Amino acid sequence: MKTLLFLVLISACGAEPHPGNSSLEHERIIHIQENGPRLLVVAEQAKIFSHRGGNVTLPCKFYHEHSSTAAAGSGTHKIRVKWTKLTYDYLKEVDVFVAMGHHRKSYGGYQGRVSLRESSENDASLVITNIRLEDYGRYKCEVIEGLEDDTAVVTLNLEGVVFPYSPRLGRYNLNFHEAQRACAEQDSVMASFDQLYDAWRSGLDWCNAGWLSDGSVQYPITKPREPCGGRNTVPGVRNYGFWDKDKSRYDVFCFTSNFNGRFYYLIHPTKLTYDEAVQACLKDGSQIAKVGQIFAAWKLLGYDRCDAGWLADGSVRYPISRPRKRCSPSEAAVRFVGFPDKKHKLYGVYCFRAYN
Repeated sequence: MKTLLFLVLISACGAEPHPGNSSLEHERIIHIQENGPRLLVVAEQAKIFSHRGGNVTLPCKFYHEHSSTAAAGSGTHKIRVKWTKLTYDYLKEVDVFVAMGHHRKSYGGYQGRVSLRESSENDASLVITNIRLEDYGRYKCEVIEGLEDDTAVVTLNLEGVVFPYSPRLGRYNLNFHEAQRACAEQDSVMASFDQLYDAWRSGLDWCNAGWLSDGSVQYPITKPREPCGGRNTVPGVRNYGFWDKDKSRYDVFCFTSNFNGRFYYLIHPTKLTYDEAVQACLKDGSQIAKVGQIFAAWKLLGYDRCDAGWLADGSVRYPISRPRKRCSPSEAAVRFVGFPDKKHKLYGVYCFRAYN
């Protein structure tokens, strides 16, 4: 038995590779690819900042490793460039733009607004024009050449303002889908966690929990107190976790950015009911302003007015950038008067005129 075992071992050690041995064949292919010029995709900046209505370039270039030549000119395969937007669950991607040779295709709301910069043979940077609020987020640049591919990720941040919102019905009356619509109706989108976190770092303190765009419910606290998590807790963004988008009801945090238009308080000889306010703005060639527009004017333009005025959702508010007695003595803020009776209460009105 010992002799037989010895012979088998000798035979196995001296065996020649057989052409039909697929595993050894596969190993040889991998070995060749690893020694070849590997495709590399690089983003020169991980974060790009812009604002609504602006134009931006998301950087992306591709190279062959161990080669100073651009990948586009060093191989026989056609280069395919694909840009997608990453979603919050990281399992789905939204198609933005695809290019291969002379073929170009953009998708959804990006149609007519995206193109490749192509300043050189290896430049796959994406140009986005007329930026929208929903363009905010993380984008993936993928370059494919034959069997090789590589990716890079770039974040597009927008300058803007986060504000909490609840409807006339009062606190905690919005499911996730209603919260989305509520923000859209006020010239904004649901805020992301990163946007809420940045707002908290800038001083946003709000004790009511609200939906965020990833489906979580959170709220920012800079001054710990009862009943906002307790006096002995540390400042931070409190996380309620993820809730049923159809059945659970909270407020919402919205995000808005620069607008292309004029926000103003309408000088009028008398105070107005809500319907009179709507008509007064129309008569002045404008529309009654939305909540997102008063927050954008206050935060981004420093708009300051101590007169309470109607807004499109039926609320009455006024923006204070310079705290002072009788207006907002302790802090710069958009002051909230409430949702008064539309037919009998009289106030001024804030209007918005869009520029073409």
